[in-house]
Amino acid sequence: MVPFNEILFFALAAFVLVISPGPNMIYIISRTITQGRQAGLMSLAGVICGFLFHIVMVSFGLTAILFAVPFAYTILKVFGTVYLLYLTYQAIRPNSKNLFEVDDDIRTDSPYKLFTIGFFTNVLNPKVAVFYLSFFPQFIKPEYGSVLFQSLELGIVQVCVSLTVNFFIVLTAAKVAGFFAQNPKWVKVQKWFMASTLLFLTIKMATSKAK
Repeated sequence: MVPFNEILFFALAAFVLVISPGPNMIYIISRTITQGRQAGLMSLAGVICGFLFHIVMVSFGLTAILFAVPFAYTILKVFGTVYLLYLTYQAIRPNSKNLFEVDDDIRTDSPYKLFTIGFFTNVLNPKVAVFYLSFFPQFIKPEYGSVLFQSLELGIVQVCVSLTVNFFIVLTAAKVAGFFAQNPKWVKVQKWFMASTLLFLTIKMATSKAK
C-alpha cells in the first residue's frame, strides 16, 4: 500500500486538478443550472465513471500504449477536440438555451443522456489521461507491493476527491440559477463567455502533444 503521507500529497494534487476549470466542471455546472440538481448529479455520475475508465486504462498499462503510439493519441485528441467544438456551437447556436438559463422542465434531457454526455466529456479528454500517466508513477513503488493494487488505490483516492468537490459544486450551482433568473441581462454575456471558454479549451486540447 502507498504510505499515508504520500496519499495525502496525491490527494492534494487531485484537488488541484478538480478545481481547475475544464470540460467536466463546465458540463456539470451547466446541466445543474439549466435542468436542476438531479440533472447535475446524474451528469456527475457520468463524469465519475469516465474517471473510472481512465483508471482502468492506467492500471493495466493501456494509457501508456496510447501515448507510446502517436497515432492512437492523435485519434483520442481529435475526438475530444471535435466534441468540444460541438459543445461550443451548442452554446451559441441560434435559439439555443443559455447554459445559465433556468429550465422549468428538468426532464428535457433523459438521465441516460445526461450520464452518457458526462461520461464521454471525461473519457474524450486526453488531459485526464496525462494527469494519471504523469502522477501515478511518482507515487507507485515496487517496495510498496502490487503495482496494480497501488494504481487502483490512487485511482480510488482521486475519484473520492473529485466526487466530493463536484458534489458541492452541484449544490452551489443550483442556487446560482436564481440569480440569473433575476438578472436576464447577464444571460447573453454568460452565453458568449461560456462559448469563449469552451473554444479556449478546444484550442488547448488541439495543440497539446503526447509526452
